[in-house]
Amino acid sequence: MTIAFIGLGAMGRPMATHLLAEGFDLRVYDANSTLAEAFGQAWAANPAAAAARADIVVTMLPNGQIVRDVLFGAAGVARVLAPGSIVIDTSSSDAAGTVALGKDLAAIGLALIDAPVSGGVPLAAQGKLTLMVGGTDEKAFEKARPVLDALSGKLMRVGALGAGHAAKAINNAIAACIFAVTSEGINLGARFGLDPATLLEVINASSGRSGVSEGLFPSQVIPRTFSMGFGLALMAKDVGLAEALRAGLGLDLPLIEKTHSQMQAALASLGAAADFTDYYRYSEQSAAAD
Repeated sequence: MTIAFIGLGAMGRPMATHLLAEGFDLRVYDANSTLAEAFGQAWAANPAAAAARADIVVTMLPNGQIVRDVLFGAAGVARVLAPGSIVIDTSSSDAAGTVALGKDLAAIGLALIDAPVSGGVPLAAQGKLTLMVGGTDEKAFEKARPVLDALSGKLMRVGALGAGHAAKAINNAIAACIFAVTSEGINLGARFGLDPATLLEVINASSGRSGVSEGLFPSQVIPRTFSMGFGLALMAKDVGLAEALRAGLGLDLPLIEKTHSQMQAALASLGAAADFTDYYRYSEQSAAAD
C-alpha cells in the first residue's frame, strides 16, 4: 500500500515521520521545500507526484479550502488517483465543506474520510493521537484502517462524513469557552484580593473544576508560562468552525457565538504568535481596562 502525505506543518511532519518509522511506503510533499532533505527519498516534487499511484492520500493542511484546492485545483491530486483510492483529511476543516468535498470525490470514484486529530506534537510523533473519524463507507474505512491505527492511540468513529470535523470543532469551542470563563473567574477573584493559586485550589476541589482548571491553569496560567504549544490562532480557527456550523444550522447558541467573538478579539489584541493560554492575559487586560 502506497501512501501520500501532503502537509508537513507542526502536526503533519511528526505524523508523516511516524508513518515512515512504521514502515509504510510513503511519499510526502509540503510547500516548504526546506523539508526535502529531512525526508530524503520520500520527498516528492509536487502534490501530484506524491499522489501518483497512491492508494491513500493523507492531508494535514491549514483549512478545508486548501484541501479542496490541492485535490481539485492546479495541484491536480484528484486527477492522478485511481478509482477506489481514499483521501483521509486530518486537517481541521469545516464540516459542511467536507460533506460537499466527499460528494465531489465520490463522483469520480474516490472516497473521503475525515479524521481530525487531537493530542499535540508529542503524541503525533508517538502515533498516539486521538482521531475523530467521520464516514460510513465501511470498505474505505477498512482499507484505511492500518494508517488510522498507526497514527492513533484512540480511534473514535463519530458518525457520517463531516462528523469528525464537527466533533473536533465543537470540542475545542467548549474547551475555549471553559478556559475563557475560568480566566474571568480567576481575574474577578484577583481584583477582589484573592490569591489566584488559592482560588484555583478552591475551584479544583469544588464544582467549578474542569480539565482546563486542573491541567492548563496549574501548568500554564499560575506560573505564567503560557506555552502549552497550541496557538491562539488555531483555537480561534476551530471555534470559528463551530460558529460556522451553528450559523449554517440556524441555531441560537449564544455561548458559542460569544466565545467566537472573544477568541477573535484576543487574537487581534495578542497577535498570531500567541499561545492559546495567552488568552488569560487578554482577559486580565480587559478586566483592568473596565
